Amino acid sequence: MKQNYDVILIGAGPSGSSAAAILAEYGHRVLVLERDKFPRYRVGESLIPFTFGPLERIGMIPKMKASHFAKKYSVMFVQPDGRRSPPFYFFNRYDRETIAQTWQVLRSEFDQMLAENAREKGAEVREETAVNRLLMEGEQVVGVEATDRKTGRTYEIRAPITLDCSGKEAFASNRLGWRVPDPFLNKIAVWTYYKGSKREPGIDEGGTTVAYVPEKGWFWHIPQHNDMVSVGVVAEGKYLTRGGVKEPREIFQREVGENQWIKDHLSTGQSTGEYFVTSEYSRHSRHCAAPGLLLLGDAFAFLDPVFSSGVMVALKSGHLAGEAVHEGLVAGDLSPARFADYGATLRQGIENMRKLVYAFYDPNFSFRGVIDRYPEAAGLITDCLSGDMNKDFSQLWTWIRDFVPLPDDLPYGEPLLGELDPAR
Repeated sequence: MKQNYDVILIGAGPSGSSAAAILAEYGHRVLVLERDKFPRYRVGESLIPFTFGPLERIGMIPKMKASHFAKKYSVMFVQPDGRRSPPFYFFNRYDRETIAQTWQVLRSEFDQMLAENAREKGAEVREETAVNRLLMEGEQVVGVEATDRKTGRTYEIRAPITLDCSGKEAFASNRLGWRVPDPFLNKIAVWTYYKGSKREPGIDEGGTTVAYVPEKGWFWHIPQHNDMVSVGVVAEGKYLTRGGVKEPREIFQREVGENQWIKDHLSTGQSTGEYFVTSEYSRHSRHCAAPGLLLLGDAFAFLDPVFSSGVMVALKSGHLAGEAVHEGLVAGDLSPARFADYGATLRQGIENMRKLVYAFYDPNFSFRGVIDRYPEAAGLITDCLSGDMNKDFSQLWTWIRDFVPLPDDLPYGEPLLGELDPAR
């Protein structure tokens, strides 16, 4: 059973569904292959302000405003002893009618909304369809082999270009040997969900809280609708597993006692009883493109989640990729070199955010210290944390280097201009 499309997308998460919506809206024949059946679970619930632009581009803002997702106006930081920073309100920096308010989403619902939006634009989305391998003709990716998980039928689908939107699974880069870990950002996260725990009053009810624990570890506390809260701890593995403790529930419950604000807020709530764990957060792909192939979202690069940048990068990459692939289809040119600007733009934004993440984990760094010495840094820090990732932050990095060293940019994400190994 062979089928032909203009574009194949592997994965219907935020990057895949947003790119599919744009390409289908332009009138291209678009097929999205999603391994799971919606709604399906994903972590990563907190949207940052600059997701507004990509969501607006695909027509999602009215749907988000009509949703029951918790409104997010701010971020707050809390010391282990419970001392809190004032909330950082987005409306002190941005227009209240657009990016000054965002949302805390339930990813199972949010991702399904994005997939349905792509369908409404004209994309075909096949759920419960696993991609087995890339189809090759010489050095060119010409499609995929997929299996319908309901029937077990395996078939081939062909298109001039395939977009890998497979998330942290990183379907193509893992098989092609492109996946590279960050040299420093190798953390472990343990998380769960609470019902009925405490929230801040009024406008702060939906705010994200980053609560510190020793050795530069931290909790996220993300209020959701239906009286649920996503809460997890991130730190070095040697810290979280100290004393030989390895069971996720034991790790989580012990760390709750390391931050008095978290301990107090969870004291009235009840865990759902399921605990999740993941490790080695930050990875990137050596290349963003090869003949007939383009990488998006987490399949391109995934950064430590301390500043909730994952969905932002996914949506932005979907937006950029959708426009770039459309232009390539119209021009009859989908060569890897055509996606050099796409890869460079994503890499610049991720590397800007990565510098701030490195600073965050340095014991000699604090936002307050930088802002006290350089008051103008406050706005630039807010912009970066809010997802305005492609600004010129060179002045900010100069100021922060007065306190801590910052990493050089990693060399990744350029298109592959040489041969693609078809044996892989």
